[in-house]
Amino acid sequence: MKMGLCAIAVLLSWASIAYAADPNPLQDFCVALPDNKSDVFVNGKFCKDPNLVVAEDFLFQGLNIPGNTSNQLGSAVTAVNVNQLPGLNTLGVSLARLDFAPYGLNPPTPTLRNKLFTKYLKAGDVFVFPQGLIHFQINVGKTNAVAFAGFGSQNPGVITIANAVFGSDPKINPDVLAKAFQVEKNIIDYLQAQFWPNN
Repeated sequence: MKMGLCAIAVLLSWASIAYAADPNPLQDFCVALPDNKSDVFVNGKFCKDPNLVVAEDFLFQGLNIPGNTSNQLGSAVTAVNVNQLPGLNTLGVSLARLDFAPYGLNPPTPTLRNKLFTKYLKAGDVFVFPQGLIHFQINVGKTNAVAFAGFGSQNPGVITIANAVFGSDPKINPDVLAKAFQVEKNIIDYLQAQFWPNN
């Protein structure tokens, strides 16, 4: 009897591992509304009445148009998340187009670990940024470049290290930053005085 119970327990634990996945959505779709005039609230957005949903709710046009890279970073990000494409609500995906001028940079974003994976990409290559690891992109070529990104969230946040540290409002105490970065306070003062674009 004990042997049978152990076998059942092992089978049940294997079954729970084999079937582990994201739960299915409660409904097939929940087209997001920009206001709160709906009674159904899912994933931070109110749902449009399903009887009023149209094909345009699932369409975004414009990823074929290059972004303006005439800025101090030499890059532009065209985001397509639930705010631009209401049909993404509850689907758990979004995407972006990244345009780079020669030597343009999409600056580093925060990391949970101090590990850097770096790779030169060529046309048609795909590279995955593990969630939580620092990542950035720079065009090392002499011509414009474009990249496309996919995200596992309908509305992923963006925090760049430089903006968060040196462009915060209110400013982080320069003495704290000088000690953290092990540099003179005048360097921090200089960095905090720069214009930090809100990417």
